[in-house]
Order: sequence, then C-alpha cells, then structure tokens
Amino acid sequence: MKHLNFLIMGATALLITSCNIKKEEVALLKQSDFPAPPVAAAIPDTFANFGQTRIDNYYWLKDKNNLSVIDYLQAENAYTDTVMGSTKELQQKIYNEIVGRIKEDDESYPSFKDGYYYYSRTEKGKQYPAYCRRKGTMEAAEEIIFDLNKMAEGKSAFIFQGYSISPDNSKAAYFYNETGSYAEFTMKIKDLVSGEDVGFSVDGAASVAWANDNKTIFYSLIDKTLRSAAVYRRKLDEAAAKRVYEEKDARFDTYVYGNKTKQYIFITSSSSTTSEERYISADRPEDDFKVFLPRVQDVEYSVYPHKKSFFVRYKDKQHLNGMIYEMPLTGYEDRSSWKVFLPHNNDIRIEGIDILSNWVSLDLRKNGLTEIVVMPVNGGESKTIAFPEPVYSASLSGNPEYDAVTLRYTYTSLNRPNTLYEYNIETEETVKLKEQEIPSGFDPDNYVVERLWATASDGVKVPMAVVYKKGLKKDGSNPALIYSYGSYGYSSDVYFSASMFSLIDRGFVYAVAQIRGGSDLGEQWYEDGKLLHKMNTFTDFIACSEQLINNGYTAPDKLAAMGGSAGGLLMGAVANMRPDLYQTIVAKVPFVDVINTMLDETLPLTTGEYEEWGNPNEKEYYNYILSYSPYDNIKAQDYPNMLVTGGINDSQVLFHEPAKYVAKLRSLKTDNNILLLHMNMDSGHGGATGRYEGIKDTAFEFAFILNRAGLEK
Repeated sequence: MKHLNFLIMGATALLITSCNIKKEEVALLKQSDFPAPPVAAAIPDTFANFGQTRIDNYYWLKDKNNLSVIDYLQAENAYTDTVMGSTKELQQKIYNEIVGRIKEDDESYPSFKDGYYYYSRTEKGKQYPAYCRRKGTMEAAEEIIFDLNKMAEGKSAFIFQGYSISPDNSKAAYFYNETGSYAEFTMKIKDLVSGEDVGFSVDGAASVAWANDNKTIFYSLIDKTLRSAAVYRRKLDEAAAKRVYEEKDARFDTYVYGNKTKQYIFITSSSSTTSEERYISADRPEDDFKVFLPRVQDVEYSVYPHKKSFFVRYKDKQHLNGMIYEMPLTGYEDRSSWKVFLPHNNDIRIEGIDILSNWVSLDLRKNGLTEIVVMPVNGGESKTIAFPEPVYSASLSGNPEYDAVTLRYTYTSLNRPNTLYEYNIETEETVKLKEQEIPSGFDPDNYVVERLWATASDGVKVPMAVVYKKGLKKDGSNPALIYSYGSYGYSSDVYFSASMFSLIDRGFVYAVAQIRGGSDLGEQWYEDGKLLHKMNTFTDFIACSEQLINNGYTAPDKLAAMGGSAGGLLMGAVANMRPDLYQTIVAKVPFVDVINTMLDETLPLTTGEYEEWGNPNEKEYYNYILSYSPYDNIKAQDYPNMLVTGGINDSQVLFHEPAKYVAKLRSLKTDNNILLLHMNMDSGHGGATGRYEGIKDTAFEFAFILNRAGLEK
C-alpha cells in the first residue's frame, strides 16, 4: 500500500508451435497452448457495509501460515516457470545487455563531511556495495565502514537502509534486515575504531539522531501496524531506554533527526496533510522536547535551522505549493516576527531546501520540470541554474558542510545518463564531477525525446514524456510501453534507465505519463488525484495511452502498460476500465484489494492512509473506493496479457493482494490471454535485493513484454 516508486521493464521470446511454421507466420501462444493454470479454491467470506453485501471467495489467501496458501503460491510460480520456460535464452540475453550498460567496478564521487570523504564502491560480480571513507584527503588510507557483501553472505534477502555517523566520527548507527521488508529494520551501533558492534541492538527502529555527547542516541520504533509511533532516548552504556515522545494519532508517523549545524535534535510527526515539529538542543539531550509550532489540521511545515534564524517551509490550503518564512531563533511563537523569505506561487512548487551559512538553495518545480534557485540569506539577487532540454529531471544534492560555497545537483533525462555537477555559488561556475558510464557504449543523439500533452476526459491537459530510437515511423506499427505511478504526490520524473534501452533498441516507444495524484504540475495536481478525485488518476493514464495511439506511436494490440505498488492499483483500474487499450499489463506488487485493506485497521500502515484514499468507514468514501478498487471490479470480460508480481515478506502491499487478485481474475476473465503470478518467496516490496538478482527480475519482465509483443530477438 505505501509507495515505492518503480521503473521496471520486461522482455520476451516468441513461442513457435510447429517447426513447419514460417518465421513470418509465427503466432503467439495463448493460455490454451499450455497446461491449465492453478485454480484457487473458492471459499466465500461475506462482508456487509452500509447495507451492501460483498462476497470474497479468496479472502482465505491472506494467511501465509496456511500450508494451502503456500501450496497455491508455489503452484502459481511453477505455472509461471512453465509458460516462461521458452524465454530463458532471451532472459539471459537481456540480462547480459543490461549488465553491459553498467560499470560493474564503480565508485561514487566522494562527499566531504566533518573531516572525512565518504563514498561507496561496487565490484564486478558482487551483489552489494561497500561504504567507505578517507580522512582529510582522498590520498589517505581507505576505511571500509560497511561491506554489505560480507553482511549479506548466506542470506536469501538483505536490505541495508543506511547509517548515521556520530559527531566525533567514531561510531555509526546502521539499519538492516534479512527479510526484504521495507518497513522492519534492526538498528545496531558499530565502533569504527575496532570495527565491532558495541552490543546495542534495537528491532523495529525507523530513524536515529546522535546527541553531541556522542553517547546518547534518539531513535523511533514501529508499532504492530509498522507505524513509526514513538521516540526513545538511550545512552550507549545503559541497558534501558526512555520514551521521550509517543504519537497517539494513528494517522501520524513520528521520526527523529539531527540538523546540519548540529544545534538541534528534532522529532517530526506527520500525516499526509498535517505536521508538527519538536526540538531540543543537541548539547542538552536530557531536556524535554519543545513544540515548535502546534499542529493545525491541513498545515504542514518543516524547519531548516540556520545559526542566525530558522527557515520554515510552510504549506496550508491557501498556499498548497508552499512558501518559506524566516523566523528568529527565539520569539518565533509571535507570528508578527515571521518574515516572508519566499512567497507562495501558484505555478511553482517548493520541492527541496538546503541551508548554507550564506545561501538558501531551492529545488523548485514549474510546469512539470525542476529548476534550482539559490537565494542569499541576507537578501539580494537570486541565482538560477537553468536547463535547456524540453524533458529532464534535476535534483538538488546540496552540501553537507554548512560553511560551503558550493552545492551539488544531479541531472538526467530519458536519453542522458545521470550526471553529478558542482556549482560554485560565488563564481557561478559549474563543474561536471561524474557522469554515469555506459561500458557497452551509448550515443544520446540516436534517440528522440519529446513532451506530449494529452487531453483528459474533463478537458485537463496531462503531460507525458516519450523516448524512441531515431528514425521511428509514427504509423501505429511500433510496440510501446507506458509507465506511471500517480499517488502520494510523488512525481513520475523522467530519468535515464540502463535497462530501458533493451526495449527501445528493439523498436519500443517508451512513455512516462505525469498524471494527477503525483505533484508533477504542483500540489494542486496531487490534490486533484486523491480521495474523492482518485478516478482522475486512471482517466489521465487512459488519455495518455489514447494519445500514443491517436498520434501513431503505437496501437492497442502493441501497447504495454506498467506500474508498481500504488501504480499497480493504477494498472488494475485501467485493466478493468479499458482492457481494449492494452495488449499487455505488468502490475508490480499491486495495491489492488483496496476496500478490504482500508477496512482492516490491524493491517500495516492502513490508518495513516485515510488521508490519501479516504476512510471507508464513512459511507461516501466506502462507495467511492469500491467504485474503482481493482479486485472488487473484476468482471467477466476480456483482459490483456498480464504479469502480476508480489513478495511473500512485503509489508507495504501484503502478498495476498496480488495472489487473490490473480485467483479472481482467472475465475472471471473470458479471454485466452496469458495471466501469470510471479511471487518472490524470499523478499518483499522491492523484489530481489541484490543488484544482479534485481537485473534478473527486470530481464524476466522484459521477457514477458517482448514475448507478448511477438519479438523473439
């Protein structure tokens, strides 16, 4: 249910039914050409809400401790292996292509913080990176802080969620798990001198902050619903922890964090629409936390400390795109002391902020594109970093050093590899630090990138980015893949994907639809695609798909669609609404059983989702969610070829959602198209956790799409 934005592809081989068939006469195999797929037992459960009765034949599939459930999942995986068996050679070919576009022995550009240069590096043949640092200069001896390959050795799944260095650089708090879940982590403390853990271990930790004494840490813990719900304080040499804050409103998550100037430790509590901050001096960890500004429903704010003042990003219903106030370090409770540093603009959304001693750098979004603006703290002319291309993504990286005069940003587009730049604010000079290397070779001029605008059913113009190989004819003969997400205000940004070109180089048009529900065109764009406006997300995607067809980029019998998580809900909705538009759909860990999940407050993350989808315990929201919930709206009709994936340890979208979705779809669909469930029995929401295993997943999905498109090479 909770978001994890995906950009994932697939490829496939053509299956030949007879050695006597001429190559140009080869027909795609259908479901009836294979052994019968698994059939899940129909065991009715009845639910009554607001005078309506729902019968769910596959509710029983939610219990993974039930051996019958595991047997069914394994049968589905075996069926998937059978159907995809003839694509093994193509999967390997695609895998080799993607690996060939990746610099396997690579190193990130170092970042300087508190006297050390930090970086990560990967080695050929190894699944995970190593995190390293060097003191003072890159010529100093390398310290390996974490070698993830050693940590993951012998584990079927491993996720490293990051680390936080103590102020004196001697210790690191780090987060990991061996389940593949993106919501449940163990936190430990490593002594960077001895290389050993200090015996401090916390299960369910979600965030951490160090006090300036280097021996007191604050951390948040998840509750039984996986909500980060409380913050604790503990000294490294003490066994007991003290709870310093508990967030009792189930809509809110709470996290703890430090700040760049090392002046404060903050506790933030936030829902989808409202936030509140508390803080203490990082020099006085025993103090009680003080509320910065009391929470007000539908008001969100974030605090960015400067040594002379607070900069506060502030958003309410009248200022949806956000504005920035400058407030004094003391006396800011009096609103008359607030100064507008950056006023609200209906056309420009504030995406990110970084504070330096003399500058405030801003990540802004205008007309669906990002720009970086630097404003002097003491007033004066701002500076803008401009980008010339019509479709791109730029992201502010800032600088971890408070007194710096440089900032970093990344730039990418659908045909431009990721590039890291450093901008000197005083001289306005830009230096390219590192460009993503494509070992097998890549020429961006071989591809065309365009920006299109589709007209939605209510007349709204919806942007879409498109890339294809130069020389392509817009005669409706091209296969195409359209992707989007469309929820939680997460924009569907365009970026370079090394794997994507295994489709594009085979003649695919690739499109990214920037539909409502994301914040691509500002915060109102998000508001217009949530709650009782959620249907706009689906109709926008349909409009973008129709635009590709009407403009000759592709045709319905050649168009594939893909989305993951909440984007998988999108896939399920459009499959029900307009199955005639798509030849193939890939729904990755899809949130498809919306009404059942949102009614079950015991499930992970549910209550906090009410501000995104609505509370189905209220009749208006119940009826609206029920009107689009993919699982509830499956009916007896033809559906496209479909690949549905899931993870047995998924904590965001529990495994039973894709499982029961496929079971019900099999029982009702009237077509002879292929329907596959691919359940990862070792991992969670993000699929395989190692980089090479992840590429195998991508190659598998490529194989399905290409096979269904009738492409065998």
